[in-house]
Amino acid sequence: MDALPQLAEELVRFHRLATRSRSILSVGDLGAEFSALMLLFPLRRQGPMRATDLAEIKQADPSTISRQVAQLVKAGLARREADPVDGRASRLAITDAGLAACEQLEQARQAWLREALEGWPDDRIATFAGLFEQFNSSVEALLRNEPAATPPRENA
Repeated sequence: MDALPQLAEELVRFHRLATRSRSILSVGDLGAEFSALMLLFPLRRQGPMRATDLAEIKQADPSTISRQVAQLVKAGLARREADPVDGRASRLAITDAGLAACEQLEQARQAWLREALEGWPDDRIATFAGLFEQFNSSVEALLRNEPAATPPRENA
C-alpha cells in the first residue's frame, strides 16, 4: 500500500483536470448544464426512471437532480411520463434529441481521450480501462456500504 499517497494525489489531480476538461469538449450548446447532460446516459442505458432513482445512481442529492431534470425537460432532451406502477408519480424518459445529445457527447469525449492517449499502445489503454473500471466499481460499492469486489489476481 506504499503507493496510496501517490494514488490519492493523482486522484485529486485527475478530478481537477476532469473538471477543467468539461469546457474543452466541443459539443455546442445542448440547452443544459454538463452535470444535467450526464443524467442522459443512465436514462439511455436503463430506460425511464424516477428522479429519485437517478439520484441514487448518480449518488447525488435529490434536489440537485430535480433541478437538473428540469433543465433536461426544458431543453427537450428528456420528457416526463406517468409511472406505470404508480400513476401519481412520474418517470423521466430520454427523447430522440437526448439520444442525439448522448451521441454528440460520446464522440467529443472519445475524440478528447484519443488525443490525450495518443502514443499509448492499445494493450496499455485496455489494461488502464479495466483497472479504472475496477476502481470505480470498488468506490461505488464503498459508497453504497457494500463490500468491494475482489479484483482478479494478476498472473505471476
